[in-house]
Amino acid sequence: MFYDDTITAISTPYGSGGIGIVRISGEKSFDIADKIFKGKKKLDQVKSHTITYGKIIDNKDGSAIDEVLLTKMEGPKTYTREDVIEINCHGGIVVLKKVLELVIRNGARLAEPGEFTKRAFLNGRIDLTQAEAVIDLINAKTTLSSKIALSQLEGVLSKKIKDAKDALVELLAHIESTLDFPEEDFDKITEQVIREKIEKIKAELFDILSTFDKGKILKEGVNAVIVGKPNVGKSSLLNRLTGYDRAIVTDVPGTTRDTIEEYINVEGIPLKIIDTAGIRETGDIIEKIGVDKAKKAIDSADLIIMMIDAVEGFTNADAYVLKSITEKKKVLLINKIDLLENLLDCQNINKIYQDTKLSNNIELKDSPIILSSMKDGRGLDDLRKEIAKLFWGGEIKEHGIENVMTNVRHKTLMENALNSLDDAILAYSSGMPMDCIAIDIRNAALYLGSITGENISDEILDEIFSTFCIGK
Repeated sequence: MFYDDTITAISTPYGSGGIGIVRISGEKSFDIADKIFKGKKKLDQVKSHTITYGKIIDNKDGSAIDEVLLTKMEGPKTYTREDVIEINCHGGIVVLKKVLELVIRNGARLAEPGEFTKRAFLNGRIDLTQAEAVIDLINAKTTLSSKIALSQLEGVLSKKIKDAKDALVELLAHIESTLDFPEEDFDKITEQVIREKIEKIKAELFDILSTFDKGKILKEGVNAVIVGKPNVGKSSLLNRLTGYDRAIVTDVPGTTRDTIEEYINVEGIPLKIIDTAGIRETGDIIEKIGVDKAKKAIDSADLIIMMIDAVEGFTNADAYVLKSITEKKKVLLINKIDLLENLLDCQNINKIYQDTKLSNNIELKDSPIILSSMKDGRGLDDLRKEIAKLFWGGEIKEHGIENVMTNVRHKTLMENALNSLDDAILAYSSGMPMDCIAIDIRNAALYLGSITGENISDEILDEIFSTFCIGK
């Protein structure tokens, strides 16, 4: 499915940089480039998949716009399977816009978001799961999430889904042969064999689906909110975790007035960590806004890191904060233990530990409690390990992550396929005829085909690719 029109876009981020790339794809790519590019050779004399030095010239007035390196790539051995030109300009939005406008003036149109990848899918170079992996790879926040996206781009997940679909199609063919040619002498399939094959396929699909929760965490990350009363060390914790002074730290309670967000890597998990204003009753209008924002952040959090002052002990203010996070996954840090050095102080820490666990009959379940010091970094390694346990079950192993499912669309369709297979098993158990069982098997195969894009509507395609950046 090759298009008649030719598209173009800036494929590098906007702003100043060493290099900026304008990409052109379509049957007029070479003609357009030939009109505006002047090198030692004419473009038709340049070999495919080579880079040529020259200048971009405005073919209206003959003025030079930029010195460039031009890459010529003949289809179908390209990303889109169409003829492709990439113009490597000097970075800078003024130059890139001038080149882009010149390309459009000479016959291309501005590409829609994700249209290069959409053409790669429609032209059969990649399937839909691979196309979706492109944007996941671009947006990856950790090494592990990028490896998952890369494995899906290489087709590892697609192959497993296609194998399951092919097994269902083969089963359907056997059922239909048995139904259509009952008198023929060949190995006919029975309802019992059908059920056994369905159970086997169902188990394989369930193994893939069971990875989704962990895969979603590795792809999207965890929203972690640091809470506690004022001046307990929340901003110091943020600075420790990020490795630089991201938040202002003072001894004055109420310094943090707004929420501060940063992404960090904790044991392979992308953690969006949010420092909030200290939660307390206050007459300061600006601080009150910060407290309200802190409460909203708690509502949307996946994890709460609550900090308690080891010197002051567990107070009513701490109990008030703890009540607001009862239903959340949480880790409690008893901070400032560096200020407690003698035996009496150690006993005080133990008392705080017990008071925290027994406070106002609040159920902490298995929430870990960690002794910490933001001054010397004690407790931070324990915090990272506890977060990994809460959301992954322990240490993340790189081996096997290529089979992880991360996409909500895939999960929904996989669940629909499994439900259809359950319906097929129910039909068998109810003594329904073989052709009724075949209907549910066919539905399951269609759902799996929708994951890889073998049967999917234009509306869903448009929705998927609208999340892409222009130029990819």
